[in-house]
Amino acid sequence: MSIELTMLALSVALLFVLVLIQAAAGTQAQGVMNMANDRDNLGPPSVWQARTKRCVDNHREGLILFAPLALIAAHQDISTMMTVWGAQLFFYSRVAHAVVYLAGLPYIRPLFWSIGIVGTIMMFLALFGIGA
Repeated sequence: MSIELTMLALSVALLFVLVLIQAAAGTQAQGVMNMANDRDNLGPPSVWQARTKRCVDNHREGLILFAPLALIAAHQDISTMMTVWGAQLFFYSRVAHAVVYLAGLPYIRPLFWSIGIVGTIMMFLALFGIGA
């Protein structure tokens, strides 16, 4: 498996872990029975529950941009230094972003988000032979 696809698979694994954290936060804040029910009348989320949801949503949005690029690169058999670096930047910045986001650390979270976007842009440009 290429490095780009490995980074994609690890990014999906990260999403899975984040969803489990979000589910635990929801159960902790709302109770098992409320979360197992239809969830139509849940109370307001706790700060932690809301933060985990935002973290999952943010990672999902990043994956929506990154995943097709990694799959196109694999399908077209494109693997360059730029695609490898882009994929690695995306994944490792997303791990750091999630840790910082869940820890509630201000100001540095956007830095890691930006690094992930740079990695995604690198992948995009490499697919078109720009900057390779």
